[in-house]
Amino acid sequence: MGKRRAGRELLRSLSKKQKKHLREFGEEHPFYDKVFACCFMGCYCCCCLPLCFPFQSEDSDKSSKESDSETEVEQVSGYHKLLATLKTLPESESEEDESESEEAEESEAEMDGEGSQETGEAEEGEEDKNDVAEEEEGTTDTAEQMLSQEQADGTDTSCNPRHGVIEEFTDVKHESEFSLETNFMEEESGDCNADRRESNPFKQHMDQELEEKEIEKMSTLPKTSSQSQWPRLGQLVFSSTLEKHKTLKADREVDVKQLHLHKPLESTWPKVNKQFLSAVGKPTDSSFTPLQRELFCVMNSYRDLFYPERNALTNGEEIRHAYCLHALNHVLKANAQVLSNNARRRDRKPGTDTDEHRDQGLTRPKVLMIVPFRECALRIVHIFISLLEVNDKKKIDVSNKKRFKGEFGSDPEEKPPNLKRPEDYEAVFAGNIDDHFRIGVAILQRSMRLYAPFYSSDIIIASPLGIRTVIGAEGEKKRDFDFLSSIEILIIDQADIYLMQNWEHVLHLMKHINLLPLDSHGVDFSRVRMLNLNNWSKYYRQTLLFSALQDPQINSVFNKHCFNYVGQVAVRNVPLTGSISHVVVQLPHVFRRLEADSVTSVIDGRFQFFIDKVLPEYRDAIMSHTLVYVPSYFDYVRLRNYFKKEDLNFTHICEYTKKAAVCRARRFFLKGEKQFLLFTERFHFYKRYTIKGIRNLIFYELPTYSHFYSEICNMLKATDNGVDATWTCTVLYSKYDAQKLAAVVGIDRTAQMLQSKKNVHLFVTGEN
Repeated sequence: MGKRRAGRELLRSLSKKQKKHLREFGEEHPFYDKVFACCFMGCYCCCCLPLCFPFQSEDSDKSSKESDSETEVEQVSGYHKLLATLKTLPESESEEDESESEEAEESEAEMDGEGSQETGEAEEGEEDKNDVAEEEEGTTDTAEQMLSQEQADGTDTSCNPRHGVIEEFTDVKHESEFSLETNFMEEESGDCNADRRESNPFKQHMDQELEEKEIEKMSTLPKTSSQSQWPRLGQLVFSSTLEKHKTLKADREVDVKQLHLHKPLESTWPKVNKQFLSAVGKPTDSSFTPLQRELFCVMNSYRDLFYPERNALTNGEEIRHAYCLHALNHVLKANAQVLSNNARRRDRKPGTDTDEHRDQGLTRPKVLMIVPFRECALRIVHIFISLLEVNDKKKIDVSNKKRFKGEFGSDPEEKPPNLKRPEDYEAVFAGNIDDHFRIGVAILQRSMRLYAPFYSSDIIIASPLGIRTVIGAEGEKKRDFDFLSSIEILIIDQADIYLMQNWEHVLHLMKHINLLPLDSHGVDFSRVRMLNLNNWSKYYRQTLLFSALQDPQINSVFNKHCFNYVGQVAVRNVPLTGSISHVVVQLPHVFRRLEADSVTSVIDGRFQFFIDKVLPEYRDAIMSHTLVYVPSYFDYVRLRNYFKKEDLNFTHICEYTKKAAVCRARRFFLKGEKQFLLFTERFHFYKRYTIKGIRNLIFYELPTYSHFYSEICNMLKATDNGVDATWTCTVLYSKYDAQKLAAVVGIDRTAQMLQSKKNVHLFVTGEN
């Protein structure tokens, strides 16, 4: 009975969101401090490696153990004990785990007792001390009690693996109320004549009839580009295959009435956006900030847009409000056109030609919004609601709103107390940071339906992982991507975060969007636009891509997967000063260039350059306390295996390392018991721990985020002995790292370094 009672107390300490994430993946989210364990359920978790990984053999798994051949058993987190219905641990193992956890906590307290940040980390792991293995009978009873308690609380348990196939909640009660085919336009709900204006951007874009020779031209010929300088966005590059589309000019002043917004948005937008206008000072117009005005000018022209200067601290919410306005305006106009044509078809005379009423796609979803976390989806829906509510008296009807807040909201108690991190970290990981979700939103006049089935939705908000699990992989029996066939606006926000999750999910989505559906899904083909029937949807789709940085993988998606006939607009500002100027310690930075013939050969070339020319200089015992920063997990595994093979004195930390192993690695490195520390970028992205004891830095590759360079360099000041005379920093780069190099050292130094064909040793300090 005692063990059962202890199990029940443990279950009560977990939130519903934590239990849900556990049921879906069998692990805790990477944000939390416990485990980055891979999922062995056949899912596509963003924390797992992209499908097949050539280095993940049995030998590499064995080499992932501590280099000092420690035989301690890794601690079992409280979350894994909930899986004891599938596997129970021997009592002897649990005792070893408990003692190891206590040892890890003591060592962490010893290392981090002086700083408040490290104190917060120790507090996060205190609950690991109480891990106790349960017997099979007691654990089964506890799990059943948990399920019954959740059902009593109204929690949806349909996604529990014990119930078989994962099922998610969808609202089927309001199907007729939100059906476009059976409803008609209300005269006061919108401007019925707005869709007939010749200058309406929506009508101009969707009613444009392309010829086959133009489609062939866009498919075969390269794009022509031109540049323009805008006051706020800076350097813009316009590209298009069709010559008739000219460069867009920025509007210095914008009148809301001239934007052809749908009727309710004209009055609600200035109120919703008022919070950002007060920070601008004296704006030239009353409804947009300078950044929003220029961004919306591009959006409203239905050109593709790539904006790589999104900052979660400064302009993130401004941008979110701007693209929400554009997406909602598009949906309201499209639905108003359908409802108006419904009335015309109802009143038409028998035998009248109805070909003029082609106003739909092959499927209903029009807008797909890809965001990284549930908190982002929550904010988007709140913006939609605010934009649709004209005043306090005219509230819109939102179906399933309470359920939505419960599943997408956040519990302040879930975040560990006294956990201090940089401001940008707090902004990115605010609220509910679960990264597996998808939700359909249907909007009809004054009503909004959350959790609408995808084929009855106007807008789909999802994470890359959430959409990937629906699309599935080739060969799977249960997969569906027909709902992506008629997407007219694709919004990918915070694309840089997907580089830290799993970029393969984004590529998988781009390969399955705007394809002909395999089923008709009850569509009325007499209402389908000819562009959809001709499979030309991708040439009409507008893609809005927002990121915090310029990266070759993000650029590749914009250049190779965007086919908008109107053209593309990319912001291409070059950094004048790099993040190296934010390094506060006096540190010599040595940039060593490696030669490579192609992008594919640079991977092997970097490895060979490192082991032949860089590593031998650090093998001597005098070069102890050397941290090797590795952005790619593939490179990390390769280096780890090589260090193991060469029997080097090293330890390692990656995003999959358990907390106890992280504590040991940090303690060994600080005390000098391990000469090298292999350190992955994704671990730093999710944790931002301060690594003490660094004397020598090696950047195996330039960081993805430029400010990570200064953060890692500034960790040297955390060393108490003050032996700054021996501090070194070595950076490996090639000609294919031009963008990352410019973000670190600035454009002027980058040009000088790339012009030289020899290995360049550039000595600079943070104050230069």
